Amino acid sequence: MHTRTIGRTLIWALLATALPAAAHPGHAPDSSFVAGLLHPVSGIDHLLALLAVGLWSRQRRHGVVLGPTFLILMALGAASANGVAWPALELSIAASVLLLGALAACAPALQRRVPPSIAVSTVGVCAFLHGLAHGNELNGSASGAGFVLASALVMLAAATTGERLRRMLGAMIGAAGLWLMALAA
Repeated sequence: MHTRTIGRTLIWALLATALPAAAHPGHAPDSSFVAGLLHPVSGIDHLLALLAVGLWSRQRRHGVVLGPTFLILMALGAASANGVAWPALELSIAASVLLLGALAACAPALQRRVPPSIAVSTVGVCAFLHGLAHGNELNGSASGAGFVLASALVMLAAATTGERLRRMLGAMIGAAGLWLMALAA
């Protein structure tokens, strides 16, 4: 099977399994590796952010560092959470989905105009916010290694998409971000 076909199939399968608002507090605790592995695909907001970063990472100028930046700062956010209630966190996460989706939908020529420092900073801030939310929920109840591995695999799947699909998915993710913002407001 062609790599792009595998990537598309995986993306649609991940989207089909995501549950709205299930990525945040109030779920049954499970400390297993499998629980950590399943956690990133159980909430539509996190799944869409991961897909958007993977789509944006196709850009050759600075794309190679976007995925690792997201993973590292997400993990730092999760480690920093400590059960603290962050004001407007859900709204901020929804806004990050909108922003990352819009950036993923941009034409490659426009993406190349974004300075690497801005691209990495944007991805880093969004990742840290997602990490805070997931850190509050997980709070040691699921394997962090599984969580990071699954997140990396989602981004990798998105990075294998073709150009037309990248733009279409990016636009859809941005639109979903608007919807999530309306729900969070």
